[in-house]
Amino acid sequence: MLRKLLLQTSAARRSLSAAAGAASSTGSRVLLDRRPSPSLSLSPRGPSRFYSSTSAQVPGGTFVEHVDDDPNGSTSQPSATISVDRSALYNPSEHSHEPTADSELVKHLKGIIKFRGGPISVAEYMEEVLTNPKAGFYINRDVFGMKGDFITSPEVSQMFGEMIGVWTMCMWEQMGQPSRVNLVELGPGRGTLMADLLRGTSKFKLFTEALHIHMVECSPMLRKLQHSNLKCIEEENVTQDVGHRTISTLAGTPVTWHAALEQVPSGLPTIIIAHEFYDALPIHQFQRASRGWCEKMVDIQEDSSFRFVLSPQPTPAHLYLMKRSQWAADEEIEKLNHIEICPTAMDLTQTITKRISSDGGGALIIDYGRNGVISDSLQAIRKHKFVDILDDPGSADLSAYVDFAAIKHSAEEASEDVSIHGPITQSQFLGALGINFRVEALLQNCTDEQEESLRAGYWQLVGEGEAPFWEGPDEQVPMGMGTRYLVTAIVNKKQGVPVPF
Repeated sequence: MLRKLLLQTSAARRSLSAAAGAASSTGSRVLLDRRPSPSLSLSPRGPSRFYSSTSAQVPGGTFVEHVDDDPNGSTSQPSATISVDRSALYNPSEHSHEPTADSELVKHLKGIIKFRGGPISVAEYMEEVLTNPKAGFYINRDVFGMKGDFITSPEVSQMFGEMIGVWTMCMWEQMGQPSRVNLVELGPGRGTLMADLLRGTSKFKLFTEALHIHMVECSPMLRKLQHSNLKCIEEENVTQDVGHRTISTLAGTPVTWHAALEQVPSGLPTIIIAHEFYDALPIHQFQRASRGWCEKMVDIQEDSSFRFVLSPQPTPAHLYLMKRSQWAADEEIEKLNHIEICPTAMDLTQTITKRISSDGGGALIIDYGRNGVISDSLQAIRKHKFVDILDDPGSADLSAYVDFAAIKHSAEEASEDVSIHGPITQSQFLGALGINFRVEALLQNCTDEQEESLRAGYWQLVGEGEAPFWEGPDEQVPMGMGTRYLVTAIVNKKQGVPVPF
């Protein structure tokens, strides 16, 4: 079946996608990521006030303010001081008459912190920076590709979306080839993955005619790009109940957009794709201190810039930290000084699991991360370069490693009717689905320039480290991410073991 699909796909499609450029060799994101727009949100509010007095350097050039602890572990109280009111003296600040250069998002973040009288969690900062309705990073711009801030796997090569199409079609067959099925993509970016999926499977009419595509996207700008890349048209007066519907002409499939997964209609077998979606969900960071684990927060310094501080007391997110710690071995936690948790990812996984449990089907999750507790991975990328996390919020992408072990535990906790498979590496996943056959078929009908692009794209998807065959400029050498990205599947037990797990 896989061979037949690959061969027919090769004959049906000869257009080649150019590799989107070389990825950076630093950082696990490899400057290859998407976007997603978190549909669920759990951002516990920080404490109203706290005290801090010492600082320590942390990665990224920022500082963490530590609460002083006495030898017995209790927090020391601020000593009494005598204050002198000098407000009437002529001592103006150096820039008191200069206009502020703060962006609207920076003003908004500072307003939240000042209104509360204390800092906000890293999760709330991250959520505002990425998905603020007016100024969020993903909301009003196209951030993908060489002209954007980072590159995603679908932008690297058409073969990625085609292999996801192979997996989706195999999943549909294991489900018994239902005549109607919801195909959901979370955070579809430009819509490149879905477009390549539909082109690659367009010859299999029984499959494509069963599909109803649901794109979960909150960015108006990206919705327009997806509509265009899926070659959508509007059909009027389809039925008495529906005045019009949107159709992708790539395979004649209906397409609907939603702001959240919960808005996707239930009751039909469902296949969910979450590619580079989890990494942009808001995380909470914790740092080990002499008095235990303290949540890292974002506050304002005297010069009005942002800084990291530590909460002096437990926050609501500590409940999720306790849950995550229970899922891990004691020795795994004991060796860490920093821990990242993502309550939104845990909750989203349970929502996905319950949908798969009740409606049937499966979910495919692909992202960079590790199968264990995540330590200190939060990073910011602007124009394909790493920048400080707190620098000019809203102008850079924020992302963090995905905790695949937490995904597994969250799914198992949500339902006994599903099975969780993986994670396996992206290289193993794509190789088992036949990407080697696909690249060979494409290489038989291409120009020299296209051949170079195909080989580079193939290496970025399945290779590891620098491409050994590269003869171009050193700064453009393709970097393989085949082992940095992991793949896991959550499926209804009735469907059996999904390909290729």
